[in-house]
Amino acid sequence: MQTPDTPVDEAPSVFDSHCSARDALELIASKWTMLILPALASAPMRNGALLRRIDGISQKMLTQTLRDLERNGLVIRDDRQTVPPHVEYRLSQLGQSLSRTLTILDTWAEQNFPALDRAKERYDQQHSVKRNR
Repeated sequence: MQTPDTPVDEAPSVFDSHCSARDALELIASKWTMLILPALASAPMRNGALLRRIDGISQKMLTQTLRDLERNGLVIRDDRQTVPPHVEYRLSQLGQSLSRTLTILDTWAEQNFPALDRAKERYDQQHSVKRNR
């Protein structure tokens, strides 16, 4: 985002506090976004199917996150206007492009969580020893 003091030839940067890309990073960095988008990558899903697929998410957080994703153009809400209600969520083209990136991050986390857990254990052991001196 350009501010009065930003030189005209300088591109927007996430390091600039006024850059709206920070809002995008905040949305993307949500653990629920990082799970919902890849879950929707294979096919549209209804609310209940998403709740079953994403263990630990509450109905409130799922609804809130889906609304944020829809508002930002990443998810499309398809209300079939039927009785009983039939609503499906699917990725927009923009959401599909982001989902590919998030799937890579999810895979990295699944492959590397043991190393991260070991590092935390070592750190905690080292720092608990120092605190007990």
